[in-house]
Amino acid sequence: MNAVFEKLLGSIEKIANNPTAKANKLKSICDLLAGSLSGYDWVGFYLVDSEKRDELILGPFSGEPTEHIRIKFGQGICGQAAEKEDTIIIDDVGKESNYLSCNIRVKSEIVLPLFKNGKIVGELDIDSHQPARFKEPDNNFLKRVADVVSRIF
Repeated sequence: MNAVFEKLLGSIEKIANNPTAKANKLKSICDLLAGSLSGYDWVGFYLVDSEKRDELILGPFSGEPTEHIRIKFGQGICGQAAEKEDTIIIDDVGKESNYLSCNIRVKSEIVLPLFKNGKIVGELDIDSHQPARFKEPDNNFLKRVADVVSRIF
């Protein structure tokens, strides 16, 4: 992993271990990623609805507001990642028939599930205005971020 990713991961560890509220930690992580990495144009968390268990609710994010406050499992890229409980990387959102557009400038997206005790509790969603922005180094880094963030839940 490159030095920038290592430094950011250290900062995210510190945020995760800080004794502040979960929402504050998640917002700080969004702001850190969006402010530190080129092409991480919208960074946010969707949290599994604790009652319905088949729907995601928008949590803290950094970037332009989105109309997608609630997303059913299977709907859009976020809903598909939740349903499959697996990371999804989309190089060109315009080619996806099930894509929920948040912003016409978004060209690519990565969504990583978050787990607690083997159950999905949320996901990290990152949009980019650049096509094919998320490569293997981003995926590896963000999987480590997701592991750290999962400890917050």
